[in-house]
Amino acid sequence: MLSALLATEFVTDPDAASLGVLVLRVCAGLALAAHGWAKFTKGGKIAGTARWFDSMGMRPGTLHARLAASTEVGAGLLMAVGLLVPLAALAFVALMFVAGYTVHRPNGFFSVNDGYELNFIFAVLAVGVATVGAGRYSLDHQLGLIEDFDGWVGLLISAVGGVGAALTQLAVFYRPPAPEGA
Repeated sequence: MLSALLATEFVTDPDAASLGVLVLRVCAGLALAAHGWAKFTKGGKIAGTARWFDSMGMRPGTLHARLAASTEVGAGLLMAVGLLVPLAALAFVALMFVAGYTVHRPNGFFSVNDGYELNFIFAVLAVGVATVGAGRYSLDHQLGLIEDFDGWVGLLISAVGGVGAALTQLAVFYRPPAPEGA
């Protein structure tokens, strides 16, 4: 396990490293779960989010609104508790890539201009956690699950799997609206 190697070679207090990963996982995971939950309640219900998805070219909007909201809640909660972290990170990357591409890309990088900065940070954070491992204070560690899925394996699952899933979704479902006046 890469996290164990890093802890023994470079970190003087492995508990502190696991605590740091816990803070990252819980904060990012709960933030993504809350973001997903908001999609269920936008405009009073998921229908508002579905209309928004349709308007940006993710059709059918109802399907994508439900999938995005459910995946954000599920992946966020999995990340927060540290369960199946490489797969939760894959979902983070896929979600953030699609959101960055479909919604924020035209606005550039910075979030002050509604750019994709936060999408990028969420995705990179998830890949980082998947790469170093969920840490001692995770269900993955406590249950002895996927202990060999950090390091390069965690990186590949989360980054390559996430970008692959996003590109597949965009290729199959994304139909950008025609420019105004066209």
